[in-house]
Amino acid sequence: MSPLNKRRWQNFKQNKRAIYSLLIFSIFFLISIFAEFIANDKPLVIYYNKEFYSPIIKNYSERVFGGEFDTEAEYKTIEVECLILSGGMLEECLDNPRKIISKIQELNLNNWILWPFIKSSFDTVNYDVDVAPSPPDNNHLLGTDDQTRDVVARIIYGFRLSVFFAFLVTIFSTIIGIGAGAIQGFFGGWTDLICQRFIEIWTSLPYLYVIIILAAVFPMNFWLLTFIVILFSWTALVGVVRAEFLRVRNFEYIMAARALGVSNFKIIIRHIIPNAMVASITLLPFFITGSIATLATLDFLGFGLPASYPSLGELALQAKNQLNAPWLGISAFLTFTVMLSLQVFIFEGIRDAFDPRKVFT
Repeated sequence: MSPLNKRRWQNFKQNKRAIYSLLIFSIFFLISIFAEFIANDKPLVIYYNKEFYSPIIKNYSERVFGGEFDTEAEYKTIEVECLILSGGMLEECLDNPRKIISKIQELNLNNWILWPFIKSSFDTVNYDVDVAPSPPDNNHLLGTDDQTRDVVARIIYGFRLSVFFAFLVTIFSTIIGIGAGAIQGFFGGWTDLICQRFIEIWTSLPYLYVIIILAAVFPMNFWLLTFIVILFSWTALVGVVRAEFLRVRNFEYIMAARALGVSNFKIIIRHIIPNAMVASITLLPFFITGSIATLATLDFLGFGLPASYPSLGELALQAKNQLNAPWLGISAFLTFTVMLSLQVFIFEGIRDAFDPRKVFT
């Protein structure tokens, strides 16, 4: 690590709020990365008749466990659970599965099932509840939504989806925005004039209508929505980067580099962009939070991802429609609050770490 990056890291560590926020956010993000192993309607491991099976990785038909169907086993049903624990006693499990399960220890069988912490995926319909949405209980810590899907599972998967969406939009929008702003600010003249007119026309397009039109032509999915949002997000960074390049391009060290025959590309990459980093990083928290808010808003309005996706915006919509289920609104509010606050605190620390007034003092 270079001395400059060491000073930046030291500055970041001095911001305790940013450090703790990064730690907490990393834990949440790590949990969401392994969401399939934490919230799933399939067991992690099954030990059946002296053999191990992993339904979370590979699909098994019911016949593998002594059933009568070739379709994938429904592990949450008591009949399939009885088949696994009893070693394939089909007739007995179909007649009275609860009785057979209660006598498993007497049968001296060593079959067992290892379940995830939450026995529901984001799209699992739970038939063990009487009403929908159902309040929190031992099986569903934050209750279920109007389709009896577990709220905790949807939050975990929705958190991962929102973070990935925000990161993709931020990364590509930042690259395009810095590139466009660098070209405008460094070369100026007609290049700057033409690009500015194009950006003015582009930003005047109502992207919500564009999304509605494209959704009517193409089936909306995660990648298409990400691409559309990137198309209309990169312009937010152009003005700041352009202003920094216009300010720096006539400095003495830039003129000296040109006199020495350094190429424009190297001047931009090595000398000007590092000076424009602080201004760019200052906008990153707004990019991140704005991307998450955009996804949630589009899903809330019904123009975002299909209902099959674990969307936090869709959870907020259910909270609005189900006023008799306050746990939906509280869950959505706390999720957005914690997620956005942690990201703002983290990027606040990153901005301070790259601040030249703190790095070079």
